[in-house]
Amino acid sequence: MPSPHPASSAETLNGDCRSALLDHVALQRAMQAQGEAWQNLVADRCPHLFAVVPVFVAAAQMRQMREVIEAVKRVVGLDGWNVPSLQAPLLNPLPQAGEEANVKSNFQSLGVFFGYDFHLNSDGAHLIEINSNAGGGFLNALLLDSQRDAGLPGKAVAAENLEQSFLDMFLNEWRLARGDAPLRSVAIVDEQPEGQYLYPEFMLAKDLFERAGIAAYIVDPSALQARDGGLGLYLESSGGEQKIDLVYNRLTDFSLQRHPVLRQAYLEGSAVLTPDPAHYARYADKRNLARLTDAEVPRSLGASEADVSVLQAGIPQTRQVEAADQEQWWQERKQWFFKPDSGYGSKGAYRGEKLTRRVFDEIMQGGYVAQKLAAPGERAMCVNGAEPVTLKYDVRCYVYDGQVQLVAARLYQGQTTNFRTPGGGFAPVRVVE
Repeated sequence: MPSPHPASSAETLNGDCRSALLDHVALQRAMQAQGEAWQNLVADRCPHLFAVVPVFVAAAQMRQMREVIEAVKRVVGLDGWNVPSLQAPLLNPLPQAGEEANVKSNFQSLGVFFGYDFHLNSDGAHLIEINSNAGGGFLNALLLDSQRDAGLPGKAVAAENLEQSFLDMFLNEWRLARGDAPLRSVAIVDEQPEGQYLYPEFMLAKDLFERAGIAAYIVDPSALQARDGGLGLYLESSGGEQKIDLVYNRLTDFSLQRHPVLRQAYLEGSAVLTPDPAHYARYADKRNLARLTDAEVPRSLGASEADVSVLQAGIPQTRQVEAADQEQWWQERKQWFFKPDSGYGSKGAYRGEKLTRRVFDEIMQGGYVAQKLAAPGERAMCVNGAEPVTLKYDVRCYVYDGQVQLVAARLYQGQTTNFRTPGGGFAPVRVVE
Protein backbone atom coordinates (compact mmCIF):
# COMPACT_ATOMS: atom_id res chain seq x y z
CA MET A 1 0.00 0.00 0.00
CA PRO A 2 1.55 3.36 -0.99
CA SER A 3 2.38 5.87 1.70
CA PRO A 4 -0.27 8.58 2.21
CA HIS A 5 2.58 11.10 2.30
CA PRO A 6 4.97 10.43 -0.60
CA ALA A 7 8.43 11.97 -0.70
CA SER A 8 8.09 15.73 -0.54
CA SER A 9 10.31 18.78 -0.72
CA ALA A 10 10.07 18.90 3.10
CA GLU A 11 11.68 15.46 3.36
CA THR A 12 14.31 16.42 0.80
CA LEU A 13 15.22 19.61 2.65
CA ASN A 14 15.30 17.87 6.03
CA GLY A 15 17.61 15.22 4.61
CA ASP A 16 20.18 17.76 3.36
CA CYS A 17 22.52 18.86 6.14
CA ARG A 18 23.49 22.00 4.24
CA SER A 19 20.02 23.13 3.26
CA ALA A 20 18.80 26.50 4.51
CA LEU A 21 21.00 27.19 7.52
CA LEU A 22 19.79 29.73 10.05
CA ASP A 23 21.22 33.24 10.04
CA HIS A 24 23.14 33.04 13.30
CA VAL A 25 24.48 36.58 13.02
CA ALA A 26 20.89 37.83 13.02
CA LEU A 27 20.04 35.53 15.95
CA GLN A 28 22.98 36.86 17.94
CA ARG A 29 21.84 40.43 17.26
CA ALA A 30 18.35 39.58 18.51
CA MET A 31 19.80 38.03 21.66
CA GLN A 32 22.10 41.00 22.25
CA ALA A 33 19.08 43.28 22.04
CA GLN A 34 17.74 41.62 25.20
CA GLY A 35 20.74 42.89 27.12
CA GLU A 36 24.15 41.53 28.03
CA ALA A 37 22.93 39.84 31.22
CA TRP A 38 20.20 37.96 29.33
CA GLN A 39 22.55 36.85 26.58
CA ASN A 40 25.18 35.68 29.08
CA LEU A 41 22.54 33.75 31.02
CA VAL A 42 21.51 31.86 27.88
CA ALA A 43 25.12 31.16 26.93
CA ASP A 44 26.00 29.87 30.41
CA ARG A 45 22.84 27.95 31.28
CA CYS A 46 21.40 26.78 27.96
CA PRO A 47 24.02 26.82 25.20
CA HIS A 48 21.92 24.42 23.10
CA LEU A 49 18.69 26.40 23.36
CA PHE A 50 18.48 27.23 19.64
CA ALA A 51 19.19 24.81 16.79
CA VAL A 52 21.48 25.57 13.84
CA VAL A 53 18.92 24.64 11.18
CA PRO A 54 15.18 25.02 10.56
CA VAL A 55 12.79 22.09 10.20
CA PHE A 56 10.61 21.67 7.12
CA VAL A 57 7.05 20.37 7.27
CA ALA A 58 4.82 19.35 4.38
CA ALA A 59 1.63 21.34 3.89
CA ALA A 60 -0.40 18.11 4.20
CA GLN A 61 1.20 17.41 7.61
CA MET A 62 0.37 20.94 8.75
CA ARG A 63 -3.24 20.51 7.66
CA GLN A 64 -3.48 17.26 9.60
CA MET A 65 -2.07 18.86 12.74
CA ARG A 66 -4.67 21.62 12.53
CA GLU A 67 -7.44 19.06 12.01
CA VAL A 68 -6.35 17.09 15.09
CA ILE A 69 -6.18 20.23 17.25
CA GLU A 70 -9.63 21.33 16.11
CA ALA A 71 -11.11 17.84 16.66
CA VAL A 72 -9.67 17.63 20.17
CA LYS A 73 -11.18 20.99 21.07
CA ARG A 74 -14.60 19.96 19.79
CA VAL A 75 -14.58 16.63 21.65
CA VAL A 76 -13.31 18.12 24.92
CA GLY A 77 -16.02 20.75 24.63
CA LEU A 78 -18.83 18.19 24.44
CA ASP A 79 -21.26 17.85 27.32
CA GLY A 80 -20.14 14.92 29.40
CA TRP A 81 -16.39 15.13 28.86
CA ASN A 82 -16.02 16.07 32.54
CA VAL A 83 -18.85 13.87 33.83
CA PRO A 84 -17.41 12.08 36.91
CA SER A 85 -18.55 8.64 35.76
CA LEU A 86 -16.46 9.06 32.63
CA GLN A 87 -13.55 10.96 34.14
CA ALA A 88 -13.24 9.51 37.63
CA PRO A 89 -9.45 8.97 37.37
CA LEU A 90 -8.95 12.61 36.36
CA LEU A 91 -10.79 14.35 39.17
CA ASN A 92 -7.86 14.98 41.52
CA PRO A 93 -6.79 18.22 39.81
CA LEU A 94 -10.40 19.46 39.81
CA PRO A 95 -12.22 20.97 42.80
CA GLN A 96 -13.22 18.56 45.48
CA ALA A 97 -16.80 18.06 46.72
CA GLY A 98 -18.28 21.34 47.91
CA GLU A 99 -15.73 23.47 46.06
CA GLU A 100 -17.34 23.42 42.60
CA ALA A 101 -19.74 26.30 43.22
CA ASN A 102 -16.88 28.62 44.12
CA VAL A 103 -14.95 28.19 40.89
CA LYS A 104 -17.48 28.25 38.08
CA SER A 105 -16.51 31.78 37.06
CA ASN A 106 -12.85 30.79 37.01
CA PHE A 107 -13.60 27.95 34.58
CA GLN A 108 -14.48 30.51 31.91
CA SER A 109 -10.80 31.09 31.18
CA LEU A 110 -9.32 29.26 28.21
CA GLY A 111 -5.74 28.65 29.32
CA VAL A 112 -2.64 30.23 27.78
CA PHE A 113 0.04 28.42 25.81
CA PHE A 114 -1.44 25.00 25.19
CA GLY A 115 1.21 22.93 23.45
CA TYR A 116 0.28 20.14 21.03
CA ASP A 117 3.38 18.02 20.38
CA PHE A 118 3.54 15.94 17.21
CA HIS A 119 5.84 13.36 15.66
CA LEU A 120 5.89 13.61 11.87
CA ASN A 121 6.83 10.75 9.59
CA SER A 122 5.83 9.13 6.30
CA ASP A 123 2.52 8.03 7.84
CA GLY A 124 1.52 11.59 8.69
CA ALA A 125 1.31 13.65 11.88
CA HIS A 126 0.91 11.94 15.26
CA LEU A 127 -0.12 13.82 18.41
CA ILE A 128 1.98 12.39 21.23
CA GLU A 129 1.15 14.86 24.00
CA ILE A 130 -0.90 17.90 24.99
CA ASN A 131 0.61 20.36 27.47
CA SER A 132 -1.38 22.99 29.35
CA ASN A 133 1.61 25.21 30.19
CA ALA A 134 3.95 24.64 27.26
CA GLY A 135 7.26 26.47 27.49
CA GLY A 136 9.17 28.12 24.69
CA GLY A 137 6.61 30.45 23.14
CA PHE A 138 8.48 33.68 23.91
CA LEU A 139 11.85 32.17 22.96
CA ASN A 140 10.53 30.92 19.64
CA ALA A 141 9.00 34.33 18.94
CA LEU A 142 12.46 35.85 19.35
CA LEU A 143 14.01 33.16 17.13
CA LEU A 144 11.37 33.55 14.44
CA ASP A 145 11.64 37.32 14.37
CA SER A 146 15.42 37.10 13.96
CA GLN A 147 15.06 34.98 10.81
CA ARG A 148 12.59 37.15 8.87
CA ASP A 149 15.27 38.19 6.36
CA ALA A 150 17.10 34.84 6.21
CA GLY A 151 15.53 33.81 2.90
CA LEU A 152 14.49 30.38 4.14
CA PRO A 153 12.31 28.20 1.89
CA GLY A 154 8.65 27.82 2.76
CA LYS A 155 6.52 29.81 5.17
CA ALA A 156 6.52 30.19 8.94
CA VAL A 157 3.31 29.42 10.82
CA ALA A 158 2.80 32.28 13.25
CA ALA A 159 0.37 35.05 14.09
CA GLU A 160 1.02 38.27 12.17
CA ASN A 161 2.19 40.21 15.23
CA LEU A 162 3.24 37.39 17.52
CA GLU A 163 4.17 39.31 20.66
CA GLN A 164 0.94 41.32 20.48
CA SER A 165 -0.95 38.05 19.99
CA PHE A 166 0.63 36.70 23.18
CA LEU A 167 -0.24 39.86 25.10
CA ASP A 168 -3.81 39.84 23.77
CA MET A 169 -4.14 36.23 24.96
CA PHE A 170 -3.38 37.21 28.56
CA LEU A 171 -5.63 40.27 28.32
CA ASN A 172 -8.45 38.05 27.09
CA GLU A 173 -7.96 35.65 30.01
CA TRP A 174 -8.29 38.63 32.32
CA ARG A 175 -11.33 40.01 30.45
CA LEU A 176 -13.15 36.65 30.63
CA ALA A 177 -12.85 36.75 34.43
CA ARG A 178 -12.96 40.47 35.22
CA GLY A 179 -14.67 42.20 32.32
CA ASP A 180 -13.49 45.74 31.66
CA ALA A 181 -11.42 46.13 34.84
CA PRO A 182 -7.82 47.10 34.02
CA LEU A 183 -5.11 44.46 34.35
CA ARG A 184 -2.43 46.12 36.48
CA SER A 185 -0.15 43.33 37.73
CA VAL A 186 1.03 39.86 36.72
CA ALA A 187 3.10 37.29 38.64
CA ILE A 188 5.06 34.77 36.56
CA VAL A 189 5.17 31.87 39.01
CA ASP A 190 7.38 28.79 39.21
CA GLU A 191 9.30 27.04 41.97
CA GLN A 192 12.70 28.70 42.45
CA PRO A 193 12.29 30.47 39.10
CA GLU A 194 15.83 31.80 38.84
CA GLY A 195 17.08 28.21 38.88
CA GLN A 196 14.74 27.02 36.13
CA TYR A 197 16.25 26.13 32.77
CA LEU A 198 13.78 28.41 30.98
CA TYR A 199 14.27 31.38 33.32
CA PRO A 200 15.43 33.45 30.31
CA GLU A 201 11.93 32.99 28.89
CA PHE A 202 10.36 34.30 32.10
CA MET A 203 12.46 37.42 31.62
CA LEU A 204 11.12 37.86 28.08
CA ALA A 205 7.55 37.52 29.35
CA LYS A 206 8.19 40.07 32.11
CA ASP A 207 9.57 42.53 29.57
CA LEU A 208 6.50 42.11 27.32
CA PHE A 209 4.10 42.85 30.18
CA GLU A 210 6.09 45.86 31.37
CA ARG A 211 6.23 47.37 27.88
CA ALA A 212 2.43 47.18 27.91
CA GLY A 213 2.31 49.11 31.19
CA ILE A 214 1.55 46.06 33.36
CA ALA A 215 3.68 45.51 36.47
CA ALA A 216 5.26 42.05 36.25
CA TYR A 217 7.14 39.94 38.80
CA ILE A 218 8.93 36.58 38.51
CA VAL A 219 8.36 34.82 41.81
CA ASP A 220 8.34 31.55 43.70
CA PRO A 221 4.79 30.67 44.84
CA SER A 222 5.93 30.91 48.47
CA ALA A 223 6.30 34.68 47.96
CA LEU A 224 2.54 35.06 47.42
CA GLN A 225 0.21 35.50 50.38
CA ALA A 226 -3.57 35.64 50.72
CA ARG A 227 -4.52 39.27 51.33
CA ASP A 228 -7.97 40.92 51.48
CA GLY A 229 -9.65 38.48 49.13
CA GLY A 230 -6.71 38.35 46.73
CA LEU A 231 -3.00 37.67 46.39
CA GLY A 232 -0.30 39.93 47.74
CA LEU A 233 3.42 40.08 46.97
CA TYR A 234 5.84 41.77 49.38
CA LEU A 235 8.27 44.06 47.56
CA GLU A 236 11.66 44.37 49.23
CA SER A 237 12.55 47.36 47.08
CA SER A 238 9.78 49.51 48.55
CA GLY A 239 8.88 47.63 51.71
CA GLY A 240 5.29 47.61 50.50
CA GLU A 241 2.96 45.03 49.07
CA GLN A 242 1.71 44.62 45.51
CA LYS A 243 -1.72 43.14 44.80
CA ILE A 244 -1.45 40.48 42.09
CA ASP A 245 -4.26 40.45 39.54
CA LEU A 246 -3.21 37.57 37.29
CA VAL A 247 -0.88 34.60 37.77
CA TYR A 248 0.91 33.22 34.72
CA ASN A 249 1.23 29.70 36.04
CA ARG A 250 4.40 27.81 35.08
CA LEU A 251 4.20 25.29 37.93
CA THR A 252 4.29 21.56 37.26
CA ASP A 253 2.18 20.91 40.36
CA PHE A 254 -0.81 20.84 38.05
CA SER A 255 -3.44 20.36 40.77
CA LEU A 256 -1.79 22.96 43.09
CA GLN A 257 -1.99 20.49 45.98
CA ARG A 258 1.47 21.57 47.16
CA HIS A 259 0.61 25.26 46.91
CA PRO A 260 -2.48 25.90 49.06
CA VAL A 261 -2.37 29.72 48.80
CA LEU A 262 -2.55 29.58 45.01
CA ARG A 263 -5.11 26.80 45.03
CA GLN A 264 -7.38 28.74 47.38
CA ALA A 265 -7.07 31.90 45.28
CA TYR A 266 -8.01 29.80 42.25
CA LEU A 267 -10.99 28.19 43.98
CA GLU A 268 -12.27 31.51 45.32
CA GLY A 269 -11.60 33.36 42.09
CA SER A 270 -9.72 36.03 44.04
CA ALA A 271 -6.96 36.01 41.41
CA VAL A 272 -7.01 34.94 37.78
CA LEU A 273 -4.80 31.89 37.25
CA THR A 274 -3.83 30.71 33.78
CA PRO A 275 -3.42 27.90 32.95
CA ASP A 276 -5.28 26.33 35.86
CA PRO A 277 -6.03 22.82 37.22
CA ALA A 278 -9.20 22.51 35.14
CA HIS A 279 -7.30 23.19 31.92
CA TYR A 280 -4.82 20.48 32.84
CA ALA A 281 -7.50 17.94 33.75
CA ARG A 282 -9.52 18.53 30.60
CA TYR A 283 -6.65 18.44 28.13
CA ALA A 284 -3.20 17.62 29.42
CA ASP A 285 -3.55 14.67 31.80
CA LYS A 286 -2.20 11.88 29.62
CA ARG A 287 -5.13 9.61 30.45
CA ASN A 288 -7.15 11.87 28.19
CA LEU A 289 -5.20 10.48 25.23
CA ALA A 290 -6.56 7.04 26.11
CA ARG A 291 -10.09 8.44 26.06
CA LEU A 292 -9.53 10.26 22.77
CA THR A 293 -8.17 7.16 21.04
CA ASP A 294 -10.95 4.90 22.32
CA ALA A 295 -13.42 5.63 19.51
CA GLU A 296 -16.42 4.68 21.64
CA VAL A 297 -15.74 7.46 24.17
CA PRO A 298 -16.07 10.39 21.71
CA ARG A 299 -18.98 8.61 19.99
CA SER A 300 -20.82 8.16 23.28
CA LEU A 301 -20.54 11.91 23.88
CA GLY A 302 -21.94 12.77 20.46
CA ALA A 303 -18.75 13.45 18.49
CA SER A 304 -19.07 13.37 14.72
CA GLU A 305 -17.69 10.41 12.80
CA ALA A 306 -15.40 12.86 11.01
CA ASP A 307 -13.83 13.92 14.32
CA VAL A 308 -13.56 10.30 15.50
CA SER A 309 -11.70 9.45 12.27
CA VAL A 310 -9.36 12.42 12.63
CA LEU A 311 -8.49 11.39 16.19
CA GLN A 312 -7.98 7.74 15.26
CA ALA A 313 -5.62 8.69 12.43
CA GLY A 314 -3.82 11.50 14.24
CA ILE A 315 -3.24 10.17 17.79
CA PRO A 316 -1.31 6.92 18.39
CA GLN A 317 -3.34 4.38 20.34
CA THR A 318 -2.98 5.09 24.06
CA ARG A 319 -4.01 2.80 26.92
CA GLN A 320 -3.90 2.94 30.68
CA VAL A 321 -1.41 0.44 32.10
CA GLU A 322 -2.95 -2.12 34.46
CA ALA A 323 -1.07 -4.76 36.40
CA ALA A 324 -3.66 -7.38 35.43
CA ASP A 325 -2.23 -7.26 31.90
CA GLN A 326 1.39 -7.40 33.05
CA GLU A 327 2.47 -10.40 31.00
CA GLN A 328 0.94 -9.00 27.82
CA TRP A 329 2.61 -5.64 28.41
CA TRP A 330 5.99 -7.33 28.83
CA GLN A 331 5.57 -9.33 25.62
CA GLU A 332 4.48 -6.27 23.63
CA ARG A 333 6.64 -3.65 25.35
CA LYS A 334 8.78 -2.88 22.27
CA GLN A 335 5.70 -1.51 20.49
CA TRP A 336 4.94 1.04 23.20
CA PHE A 337 6.21 4.18 24.90
CA PHE A 338 5.37 4.38 28.63
CA LYS A 339 4.58 7.74 30.26
CA PRO A 340 3.45 8.77 33.76
CA ASP A 341 -0.15 9.96 33.83
CA SER A 342 0.80 13.34 35.23
CA GLY A 343 4.43 13.53 34.09
CA TYR A 344 6.07 16.45 32.33
CA GLY A 345 9.28 17.19 30.47
CA SER A 346 9.82 13.48 29.66
CA LYS A 347 10.43 12.70 33.33
CA GLY A 348 9.81 9.03 34.04
CA ALA A 349 9.05 8.26 30.37
CA TYR A 350 10.50 5.09 28.83
CA ARG A 351 10.69 3.53 25.41
CA GLY A 352 9.51 -0.06 25.85
CA GLU A 353 12.50 -1.70 24.20
CA LYS A 354 14.83 0.06 26.67
CA LEU A 355 13.01 -1.14 29.80
CA THR A 356 14.75 -3.20 32.44
CA ARG A 357 12.60 -5.67 34.33
CA ARG A 358 12.99 -3.58 37.51
CA VAL A 359 11.65 -0.41 35.87
CA PHE A 360 8.92 -2.40 34.12
CA ASP A 361 7.77 -3.79 37.47
CA GLU A 362 7.62 -0.24 38.86
CA ILE A 363 5.49 0.89 35.91
CA MET A 364 3.10 -1.98 36.55
CA GLN A 365 2.39 -0.53 40.00
CA GLY A 366 0.16 2.04 38.27
CA GLY A 367 0.10 5.68 37.27
CA TYR A 368 1.21 5.10 33.67
CA VAL A 369 -0.21 5.14 30.18
CA ALA A 370 1.32 3.39 27.19
CA GLN A 371 1.28 4.91 23.72
CA LYS A 372 1.97 3.08 20.47
CA LEU A 373 5.33 4.15 19.09
CA ALA A 374 5.22 6.80 16.38
CA ALA A 375 8.66 7.56 15.01
CA PRO A 376 9.76 11.21 15.20
CA GLY A 377 10.93 13.10 12.17
CA GLU A 378 14.63 13.40 11.32
CA ARG A 379 16.75 16.36 10.29
CA ALA A 380 20.28 16.14 8.91
CA MET A 381 22.83 18.78 9.91
CA CYS A 382 26.52 19.55 9.94
CA VAL A 383 27.72 21.13 13.17
CA ASN A 384 30.83 23.32 12.94
CA GLY A 385 31.95 21.66 9.73
CA ALA A 386 31.88 18.17 11.22
CA GLU A 387 30.52 15.09 9.48
CA PRO A 388 26.75 15.11 8.91
CA VAL A 389 24.60 13.89 11.80
CA THR A 390 20.91 13.14 11.94
CA LEU A 391 18.82 14.50 14.80
CA LYS A 392 15.25 13.66 15.71
CA TYR A 393 12.63 16.35 15.99
CA ASP A 394 9.14 16.91 17.28
CA VAL A 395 6.84 19.75 16.31
CA ARG A 396 5.03 21.87 18.88
CA CYS A 397 1.94 23.87 17.98
CA TYR A 398 1.31 26.69 20.46
CA VAL A 399 -2.45 27.03 20.67
CA TYR A 400 -4.96 29.39 22.28
CA ASP A 401 -8.68 28.69 22.15
CA GLY A 402 -8.10 26.09 19.45
CA GLN A 403 -6.20 28.52 17.20
CA VAL A 404 -2.55 27.91 16.29
CA GLN A 405 -0.44 30.92 17.22
CA LEU A 406 2.99 29.54 16.44
CA VAL A 407 4.60 26.31 15.24
CA ALA A 408 8.15 25.41 16.28
CA ALA A 409 10.31 22.28 16.48
CA ARG A 410 12.71 20.77 18.99
CA LEU A 411 15.77 18.94 17.66
CA TYR A 412 17.51 16.35 19.82
CA GLN A 413 19.39 13.07 20.12
CA GLY A 414 18.40 10.30 22.51
CA GLN A 415 15.07 9.06 23.77
CA THR A 416 13.35 12.43 24.30
CA THR A 417 13.90 16.17 23.83
CA ASN A 418 16.65 17.33 26.15
CA PHE A 419 18.28 20.64 24.98
CA ARG A 420 21.69 19.03 25.50
CA THR A 421 22.46 18.15 21.88
CA PRO A 422 25.04 20.25 19.99
CA GLY A 423 23.21 21.79 17.04
CA GLY A 424 19.85 20.97 18.61
CA GLY A 425 17.24 22.96 20.51
CA PHE A 426 14.30 25.07 19.38
CA ALA A 427 14.11 25.40 15.59
CA PRO A 428 11.84 27.45 13.36
CA VAL A 429 9.37 25.43 11.29
CA ARG A 430 8.85 26.19 7.61
CA VAL A 431 5.88 24.74 5.72
CA VAL A 432 6.57 23.79 2.11
CA GLU A 433 4.25 22.45 -0.58
